[in-house]
Amino acid sequence: MTHHTPNRYRASDAAALFEGHRLTIARHLAGWKKSQLAEAVGKSPAAVSAWELGTKRPTPQTVAQLAMVLQVSPGFFVGRKRGSELRPHFRSLRSTTQVARDQASAYGELANDVAEVFETYVEFPKPAIPSCPVSEDDAGDGPEAAARFVRESWSLGLDRIKNTIRLVENQGILVVFSPARAAAVDAYSFAMSSRSVIILSPLKNDYYRQRFDVAHELGHLVMHEDSEPGSRAIEEQANRFAAEFLAPIDAIQAYLPSVMSGYAWSQLGELKEHWGISIQALLYRARQVGKLSASSYRNAMTTVTNRGWRRKEPGLITTLEAPSLIPRALELVSDEGPGESAILQQTGIPAELFQSVTARWPTLDDDEKSATSEEPIHASAVSSLLHHRTNRISSLRIRQADSLFLAEGLVLVSRCQGAAHIRAAPE
Repeated sequence: MTHHTPNRYRASDAAALFEGHRLTIARHLAGWKKSQLAEAVGKSPAAVSAWELGTKRPTPQTVAQLAMVLQVSPGFFVGRKRGSELRPHFRSLRSTTQVARDQASAYGELANDVAEVFETYVEFPKPAIPSCPVSEDDAGDGPEAAARFVRESWSLGLDRIKNTIRLVENQGILVVFSPARAAAVDAYSFAMSSRSVIILSPLKNDYYRQRFDVAHELGHLVMHEDSEPGSRAIEEQANRFAAEFLAPIDAIQAYLPSVMSGYAWSQLGELKEHWGISIQALLYRARQVGKLSASSYRNAMTTVTNRGWRRKEPGLITTLEAPSLIPRALELVSDEGPGESAILQQTGIPAELFQSVTARWPTLDDDEKSATSEEPIHASAVSSLLHHRTNRISSLRIRQADSLFLAEGLVLVSRCQGAAHIRAAPE
C-alpha cells in the first residue's frame, strides 16, 4: 500500500487537492480570525470564507502564501473534510474566548488525525465507551447512575482505579496533553465518530486533580453526546459523575466523617490517598449524602481555604499519570516500522505539534516550567500553535522507576502482514 507524504506536496498539487476545512484548522491553530488571515495574504475575508467552505479553490501561488504565513507545509491543506462531528466540552464558555475554543478544537482534531496515521501500522483498542445520556434538567441521581453503569460495563466493581488514563486508553479513548501555549483552556474533550479524545492541561501539576479531570471528561463522553456544552448544569453533572466514578459512595460512605474533628481530617487524608481523589471532593460527597450538615460543610471548606488548600492540597503522590497509547505507538513504528520522520511527513503537521501530540509528558520550555502550577494560565490573547518559538524545548524529567512503569503502557502482541497489533497494558 502506498502512503502519501503530505509534507512533500508542491503548492500546485495542494491547490488541486485543496480541502477548505484544513485551512480552517490551520487558521484556528494560529489563533487568527478570517480577517487577519486575509490581511496576511492580501485577499478579502470573503475569499478566505470561500476557500474554507470549498466554494472556491486558491491558486497555487495563494496556497504557497497561506502555507508561508501560517507556517505549515502546502500538504497540510490536503486531507478529507471533517469537523461537523466535533462537540468539544469546555469548563466555562463565558471565561473561554471563541478563538481559544476554536484553537483547542483544532488541536484535538489534529490529535485524532495523528492517531489515524499510526493506525495504518498499529492497532489501537477499539472504542468501547458506554452511552448513558443524562439530560441537563435531570433532577435525580443520573450522573451517579451513569458512573455506576460505566463501572459495571468495564467490570470495575467497587475497587480503586489505579490509573485513570490507562483505563480510558484501554477503552479506545485518546489522551494527549495540550501545548503549554494553549493552557488558557483547561482539560476538555470531544467525541468523534472514529475515536474520542481527552485533552489535558500540561500545567496542572497535581495528580489528584488530573485524575478528576480525566473522570470529568469521561463523564461528558458518556452522558452528554447530544447536550449543548458549557452550561453550569452540564459541568456539575460531570463533576458528580467523576466523584462517583473515582470513589463509589457504596465503598466510601461508611468512612466519610459526620463531625469535623481533628481525627476527621486524618480520615479524609487516608481516603484521599487510597482513592486518588481530593479532600474537597470527599467533603462534597459527605455533604451530598447527608453525612455532613450544611454548616459543618461550610466550616470545613473555610478551613480548607484558610490552609491554602483550595488551590493546592497536600498529597503523597507527586508523579502524574501519563498517556501511553500514542507514545508507545511511536516507539513501535520507530523500532519496527517506517520511522518517526515518515510518520511526521504523513501527518503533515509541524514537528512541534507532532511532538506535543505524541509526548508521554508535556514538553515545556524553562519559562513554562516555572509557571507550572495547579491552575491553568488564563491569557487575554491566544498564542499561535504554529509559529515556532526561539527558546529551547526540553522534556520534563521523570524518575527512572516511573519511566519503566509507563513504558509498559502498550505492548506488542503480534505482527500480521507487517502491521503491529498493540493493546494497552492493564491499568
